[in-house]
Amino acid sequence: MGDLTKSGIEEVCRELAKAFQGVLSWKWDKRFETVLAEFAVGDKDKIRAVLERHLSKTFDSSNVGNGPELVRAVDDHFGGLWPGQLLFASDPSPDALVYCTWWPWGDGKAISIRIGSEYKNLSDSDHAEKIQLFKGWFGV
Repeated sequence: MGDLTKSGIEEVCRELAKAFQGVLSWKWDKRFETVLAEFAVGDKDKIRAVLERHLSKTFDSSNVGNGPELVRAVDDHFGGLWPGQLLFASDPSPDALVYCTWWPWGDGKAISIRIGSEYKNLSDSDHAEKIQLFKGWFGV
């Protein structure tokens, strides 16, 4: 994977993990190959401020279809954004980005976020390496 790791993906992930240390508890979401955290809706402003500081692009159901190719690929992977859901993304290079999905729960009491990375072209061995690196950065 080499140069993709150096493209800023690791730096963004480590900064996010550090910013959320002691605030969120991460677990691995095998279904989406992301780290997952849940928090009370009362913390949403604080959490969103951290996400916006590290992931400068925000998409919702009205504009995600006009996003860059990798943003649209993430949206497809998750089955499309519903109203109220958000997708935060690092400034996407043509080859890779870090993203976070923001899914409010139906009961209005909690929000789930999933942080992952998307790469344009990744071999199976690089994909396995990506997952191991990602888990390490977030301590899961």
